[in-house]
Amino acid sequence: MKLLIVNPGSTSTKVAIFEDSTPILDKTIRHSTADLAPFEKITDQYDFRKQIIMDNVQESGITLEELDAVVGMGGLLKPIAGGTYLVNEAMVHDLRTGVQGLHASNLGGLIAHEIAKHIGKPAFIVDPVVVDEFDDISRISGNPLIKRRSIFHALNQKAIAREYCNDTGKGYFNANLIVAHMGGGISIGMHANGRVIDANNALDGDGPFSPERSGSLPVGDLVELCYSGKYTRQEVKAAITGKGGMVAYFGSNNMMEVGEKAKTDSEAQLVIDAMAYQIAQQIAAMSTAVCGKVDAILLTGGLARWEYLVSEITRRVEFIAEVRAYPGEHELLALALGGLRVLRGEEKAKTYGL
Repeated sequence: MKLLIVNPGSTSTKVAIFEDSTPILDKTIRHSTADLAPFEKITDQYDFRKQIIMDNVQESGITLEELDAVVGMGGLLKPIAGGTYLVNEAMVHDLRTGVQGLHASNLGGLIAHEIAKHIGKPAFIVDPVVVDEFDDISRISGNPLIKRRSIFHALNQKAIAREYCNDTGKGYFNANLIVAHMGGGISIGMHANGRVIDANNALDGDGPFSPERSGSLPVGDLVELCYSGKYTRQEVKAAITGKGGMVAYFGSNNMMEVGEKAKTDSEAQLVIDAMAYQIAQQIAAMSTAVCGKVDAILLTGGLARWEYLVSEITRRVEFIAEVRAYPGEHELLALALGGLRVLRGEEKAKTYGL
C-alpha cells in the first residue's frame, strides 16, 4: 500500500511517500522568514504548502492515482481520544477556523483532505496534539477558574509506546508506560492500558523546563512579573514558551552548544543537571497515577540522543521501572503506521465530531 504523508510545521514542510512501512520519498523543505512573510495568517499558506507537496510527489515519479490514502499531521482540533481519524467536513471546518488556535499543523489535515478527495481515496490524521484521555482527577488544577488541559506530543509518544510493546511482546492496551518526549519542548505522559491519563501541557510550557520553555514557574513570582509593568503580555508569553529554558539562560536552544559550554562553565553544567532533575521529577510524579505499577519508562525525542542526559535521568528513576531510550522523532512513520492500521483492518477509523 502506498500512502502520502503531509506534515507542515512552523518553518518546514515534511512530505513522504511510504510503501507499507518503507519510505520511498522523505523530504523536509525549510521555509525562511522571507518565504512566509507574504502570508498574514496560517491558512493563507495553504496554496504555497500544497504546491510544494505536489511538486515533490511529481518529482518522485509516483502518481496520485497510485496512492491508497493520504495522511496529514493533526492540528489544533477539539479534544479527542487517540487514534486514526477520517478527515470529514466537521474536521475541515474546525481546522480552517482554528477552533483551538491556528498552527501550521492545521494545514496537514486540510491539504490531505483536498488531495485525497481529488483521487477518491481516504484522508486521515493520527494522534494530534489535542488527544485527551485524561482521568477526571487529572483535570483538577486547584482552582475552578482553571482546568488542566491535555496537550502533548501525542503522535510520537503513542508511536514509541507501541514500538516498545512490539519489541517486548506486551500489548499496548495492557501496559503501564511513562513516555517522555524530549525536544524543544518536553512532555511526559502516563500511558495506562492504552490511554494517556495524565501529561504536562508542553505547548504552554508546563512541566520541566526545556531548551525553549521555562517549565512550571513559581506562581507568585510569575504573577509579580506579569504585573511589574516591565513586560507586555506577549513578552511574558514568549519568555515562557520560545525564549524560556536554555534560551533564557544561554541564548541558545542548541543543546550541543550548551553541552560544550558546560565543559568549562559550572553554571551551564548546573542548569543541564537541573533540567535532567526536573524531567526525572515529572516522571516520578506520573508514576503515582498508577500507584507505581509502571512497566517501563521510555525516553524519546531529539534529546534522547544525548547520552549524558539519558544517563542522568535514568539513575534518578530506574528504581521505578526499566528505562529505555528511543532517540529521535519518527512522526512521518507514525503517521504512515496509523493509516496502515486502518487500511489493513487492524483498527477502525474514528469519526471526528461524534
